[in-house]
Amino acid sequence: MSETTQDGGVAVTAPPSPDDGLSPAELAAKYGLSVSGARPGLFEYVRQLWGRRHFILAFSQAKLTAQYSQAKLGQLWQVATPLLNALVYFLIFGLILKADRGMEREVYIPFLVTGVFVFTFTQSSVMAGVRAISGNLGLVRALHFPRASLPISFSLQQLQQLLFSMIVLFVVAVGFGSYPRLSWLLILPVLALQFLFNTGLALIMARLGSKTPDLAQLMPFVMRTWMYASGVMFSIPVMLKEHPAWIADILQWNPAAIYMDLMRFALIDGYGSENLPPHVWAVAAGWAVLVAVGGFVYFWKAEERYGRG
Repeated sequence: MSETTQDGGVAVTAPPSPDDGLSPAELAAKYGLSVSGARPGLFEYVRQLWGRRHFILAFSQAKLTAQYSQAKLGQLWQVATPLLNALVYFLIFGLILKADRGMEREVYIPFLVTGVFVFTFTQSSVMAGVRAISGNLGLVRALHFPRASLPISFSLQQLQQLLFSMIVLFVVAVGFGSYPRLSWLLILPVLALQFLFNTGLALIMARLGSKTPDLAQLMPFVMRTWMYASGVMFSIPVMLKEHPAWIADILQWNPAAIYMDLMRFALIDGYGSENLPPHVWAVAAGWAVLVAVGGFVYFWKAEERYGRG
């Protein structure tokens, strides 16, 4: 296309582009372009995660090894930390406040140590999940991989740490008269269900923490409140026997209390089924599946937003 100018010259103008008037989405579709880091479908996402299973395991093991690498006692702190917490709680709640409420010493000390170890597993998974994305932005922005690998890996790290602690827990149980028996086999499904629950919770907290870094400062207060409401240091039905029954029911059915009570039932001779709420295994499985599946889907929905901005 051309036109004559005032001085008699001829100006040539470019013909209109065939892309004029097309929206960005239409242009992308026309030229076969896709969004960088776009979220894959749910089943494809699961397939990608399975393909990264070796990375997830290796990353969790590396984090576990590095956690206490600067301390002289090294990995012993994995066991010493919850043991020291249990000692403090025993001095305060067992000796001073008499939170054992008539429970025999041979039952109360394993009861307390089990509660501290099991709740620490959930607490550590939540705290690691909050920082899973926000604390690893360099890795998230540098490499393309399913972001759920990080919170899952951190939850797996906490499981491995608990397994080390279980050796001490067995020693404490035997030292106070709870010897190995068939019920100890129930420890395996309890740990599996709690791991599923913790992983789902870590995924939820990872998404929330990726946009709200201050959540990491708030969560210790939330976790401390949850710990006191879950019967770590005392038996909920015994402590609340003079209160309305529905209060004890709500506290006993919260997932932290459910997994602690199941572990105590499996491990401690003097802690019988009368201390457990009805349908406890169904409730434990329900919490695990609900939080694991819900947390995974909730995290996956924001996959393409992690590490941006």
